[in-house]
Amino acid sequence: AEFQTGGDRVVEAHLDQPRLAARDVLRAVRERDAYANLVLPGLLRERRIEGRDAALATELAYGSARAQGLLDAVIAEAAGRSIDDIDGPLLDVLRLGTYQLLRTRIAPHAAVATSVDIARAESGPGKSGFVNAVLRQVSRRSQEEWIDALAPHDPVGRLAFEYAHPVWIAQAFADALAADAGELEALLEADDTRPGVHLIARPGEISAE
Repeated sequence: AEFQTGGDRVVEAHLDQPRLAARDVLRAVRERDAYANLVLPGLLRERRIEGRDAALATELAYGSARAQGLLDAVIAEAAGRSIDDIDGPLLDVLRLGTYQLLRTRIAPHAAVATSVDIARAESGPGKSGFVNAVLRQVSRRSQEEWIDALAPHDPVGRLAFEYAHPVWIAQAFADALAADAGELEALLEADDTRPGVHLIARPGEISAE
């Protein structure tokens, strides 16, 4: 597929494919209320994205969706405008770039450059400049510094923000813990941790070895 952007012609195949797939998952979730875990496997098969590239696409798509509340607060502050005032296609790219900057070990220049490339391909140089400016602003602080600057002051609200949970879920956890409410942070941290991959040896079919 190709996009026409002013005098420039950008071929989609030249874009970073794992990030493009992750962007398309975020778009499906935003536009159609799709389930990320149903959309992504089909995209990976269709586009023949495998191995490390598939792992990257999975991490970026699921991670960006999981941390959306935190990402949106940072984006709004860095952009100086409400999330509702940012074009949906640009917001998808900004969420993807902000997640890479704050929650992965991906080099900042790579996170910014690949995001700008995707925005330019679809929306042109003007709007890609906006993406570049916002992500560079995001990159000036670590995740911890953004949390200190933007998190609510009440204990449950702060923990919910820090560990990317809606406040109502964090409060429900706190209520369920009752006397053990001091464990709320550990619970939220565990719930926010990337899920591990496990292999099961079915008895009678294969041994653990």
